[in-house]
Amino acid sequence: MRTDMLLDAFLRRLAPLRPLAVWAHGSLAGGDYQEGRSDLDLIAVLPRPLGPKEVWRVATLHHRLRRAAPPAVRLLHCGYLAPAVLDDPGRSHLTWAHDGLLRRPVTPVTRRELHAFGRVLYGGTPAALLPPVPDRQLAEFVVRDQRDFWRPAVDRARLWRRDVWVDLGLLTFARAGVTLREGRLISKREALAELSALGAPAEVVEDITRRRYGTPAPAPASDAWRGRRAEAARAFLGPAIDALVTTYG
Repeated sequence: MRTDMLLDAFLRRLAPLRPLAVWAHGSLAGGDYQEGRSDLDLIAVLPRPLGPKEVWRVATLHHRLRRAAPPAVRLLHCGYLAPAVLDDPGRSHLTWAHDGLLRRPVTPVTRRELHAFGRVLYGGTPAALLPPVPDRQLAEFVVRDQRDFWRPAVDRARLWRRDVWVDLGLLTFARAGVTLREGRLISKREALAELSALGAPAEVVEDITRRRYGTPAPAPASDAWRGRRAEAARAFLGPAIDALVTTYG
């Protein structure tokens, strides 16, 4: 199922919950989307906070959509918000992600993305419904995310044998640096160029580039390469994050 067909199917199934708005952020909104590889990052604003009945309906919606389009739908993630609780970036909201329901906040970075280039799929605009993100709030979150989440993760060696940790760890770091220096958000493609400028290991940057943009997609990496790549990524990121936090924290 192509992305536009998947989004249409999702909006049809969501309609009984009477959403006020549905927005896309991340790669789909920022012009860096890769069909079949990039996540579909969505936000749905519903009229009121979800009770148990509505939570069950959201879960059912996603399970049925998954049965209709199993390969593509696993990339679709959606956070569910209500107008009464839109103004707190630290508040957790019901979210469908990674094939299940969880609760997590809509971060200042996501909120700034929505204001800067969010794509309206249905209803009102982010500017009409979502409070703006002050520069200081954005910068404080970016530093905290690098210091409290990513830096401890660098010390957990086994995580970095997985593609997703290498990709997100390096790309999030590069994007954080630009946001803190220049106050703007950049795409993952732009972050790859930034990583090269920062002296990240060239073979790791090339590996991320091939897996994200290569045609055809490369074969799965060997175990030996995963181990070597993990050590190179961690050796770069640990000191780099420490320096960033010292400068901006």
